[in-house]
Amino acid sequence: MNLLTPSDILDKNAYEQARAEFRRRVMVIKDKRRVLVGEHMAFHFENRDTMHYQVQEMLRAEESWLRPGAIDDELAAYNPIIPQPGELSATMMIEYATAAERSLMLPQFVRIDQHVWLHVGDTEPVLATFDAGQIDEHKVSSVQYIKFRLDTRQRQLLATDGTVVRLVVNHPAYTAQAVLSEETRKAIARDPD
Repeated sequence: MNLLTPSDILDKNAYEQARAEFRRRVMVIKDKRRVLVGEHMAFHFENRDTMHYQVQEMLRAEESWLRPGAIDDELAAYNPIIPQPGELSATMMIEYATAAERSLMLPQFVRIDQHVWLHVGDTEPVLATFDAGQIDEHKVSSVQYIKFRLDTRQRQLLATDGTVVRLVVNHPAYTAQAVLSEETRKAIARDPD
């Protein structure tokens, strides 16, 4: 997938005018790409559109359009999340309602990077690759950026109607799995092209 460039980013006024329709369109896309795995984990499969929206919203929230380098900084942060050929990319969110719950539970997710798998049909499971900057041996962020690198057969199966695709988490502190809906499979099927 093509990365975002500064020319893709709307200025403040243009974005405010386009925001309602842009947001509506991206929310429809995002809704088809969200997978709940158990009670406390959600995966959002990302693409260029979802990351374009994220960059625009970050610039809007921080009111940083005029800060020199702001657009380049946001692109540097979010372009690596756009899936490239052979990849699926996701934001994995560990969700607990209160700060007290998060402070208690998140330390238990140390080494989660060794326990998140994507199963595509009957092929070998694919271990997620985590962003090394967000995880270490002592702490885990509640938001993780992950990738799944698929081989040719897995990409073919992902694009085949009816293929069963599962997300599996088998961490000692959290075990859950979910079968992706056919709608979700179709939505992400072209990402690794």
